[in-house]
Amino acid sequence: MSVKLAVIYYSSSGTNYQLANWAKEGGQAAGAEVKVLKVPELAPQAAIDSNPAWKAHLEETANVPEVTLDDLEWADAIIFSAPTRFGNVPGQLKQFLDTTGGLWAEGKLANKVVSAMSSAMNPHGGQEKTIQAIYTTMYHWGAIIAAPGYTDPVTFAAGGNPYGTSVTVTQDGKLVEDVQEAVKYQAKRTVDVAKALQSL
Repeated sequence: MSVKLAVIYYSSSGTNYQLANWAKEGGQAAGAEVKVLKVPELAPQAAIDSNPAWKAHLEETANVPEVTLDDLEWADAIIFSAPTRFGNVPGQLKQFLDTTGGLWAEGKLANKVVSAMSSAMNPHGGQEKTIQAIYTTMYHWGAIIAAPGYTDPVTFAAGGNPYGTSVTVTQDGKLVEDVQEAVKYQAKRTVDVAKALQSL
């Protein structure tokens, strides 16, 4: 039975969308059925219009489906990807997570295998705290955290974040660290843990 992987992201200018697509590639290579899903945008249109990169990214990803609670129920494994906001989760992702209480109360989020990724404009901009904030919610779900740790050298090559792949982004949107293989490995590890759980 193949693992069903939901890659759920929030991205204002494209970095975490790129990470999500690399995770999709890694998950598919590991044999998973994968959906890439975005959380709904909550920012006012005036704010979006004031930032050309933000507006362009929203238009470019208009066809990406928005995540629903049904997607969480469908998934065996979930990878979240979101930029840091003052060392915390973006409001858009937090709003979606706050709607999961019904599924949680029914026990339908327990034993999901979960991993997370993040980005910021400097190496110490809160990526680790953002990933840990996502994991805090997952502990309440009763999910199984599949952090990459230092289980493969590719983690070191990408900057060495054991909690989840994270990347630094320049003012013009360029990724500083080469994290593509680390993201794919993290997705493979997440799928492999989900497969192991299925076999119990």
